[in-house]
Amino acid sequence: MNASWLSTRQAADRLGVSEASVRRWSDRGVIPVQRVGKRRERRFRAEHLDRAPRGVRAGSVPTRVQKSQVILGGEAFDVPIHVAAFYDSDAGRVRLTAPFLADGIRAGQPCFLLAQGEELDSYMVALDQTPGIDVDSALASGVLVVAGAPGHTAAAALDYWEKTLWSAMDRHVPLVRAVGEMVSERENFESEPEMFAYEVAFNMTARRFPCAVICQYDVRKFSGPAILSAFRAHPDMLGVSLNLLLK
Repeated sequence: MNASWLSTRQAADRLGVSEASVRRWSDRGVIPVQRVGKRRERRFRAEHLDRAPRGVRAGSVPTRVQKSQVILGGEAFDVPIHVAAFYDSDAGRVRLTAPFLADGIRAGQPCFLLAQGEELDSYMVALDQTPGIDVDSALASGVLVVAGAPGHTAAAALDYWEKTLWSAMDRHVPLVRAVGEMVSERENFESEPEMFAYEVAFNMTARRFPCAVICQYDVRKFSGPAILSAFRAHPDMLGVSLNLLLK
């Protein structure tokens, strides 16, 4: 970690507030934070602190911070959000998520699609058939990124997202979108328990960045206990209608 990163004490001094306030605001996602070392200590960038909401810079608790929103199935949700969606047909796979990705492509927002094989093919067809979407251009420009999985272990996957989301922050990206087809991701992880360890841990990463993530579960290819684990790994689902996430 180089000199451009500040400790919690240094961040508090720069903002003119207490360390407790810095910790609280970083946990809420009001100011970006990086976690380092075995003790997961907080580190901050000076330029991110200088761009903090006015209430933070003034030393008061921000009562309202302007948040990005994302549309899912016609409903608006505050970002960050990390949910699981469940489907039992090929058509159901893309019903919620293809429009979600298409909206991001049109807006020039970074979109990540973690899929392979028949799952990936179904997305390419759905996006190709979406008015105003040029999949080849989106891939060539980097607006749409396709990969099989973010890593083979929970640690590697979390490292991937840390680097990806920090890069987006440095480019002042207002929203990052991602769809993970968990059948595809399971094939790349060392084991299904390792995949779910990643799903649980990712909640702490996601809450610190402006990202909207949908993890897709084909109920035809997961066991009942696995589906239960998926529900447990996505606490944000408590604020979303199940009718929206069951396709």
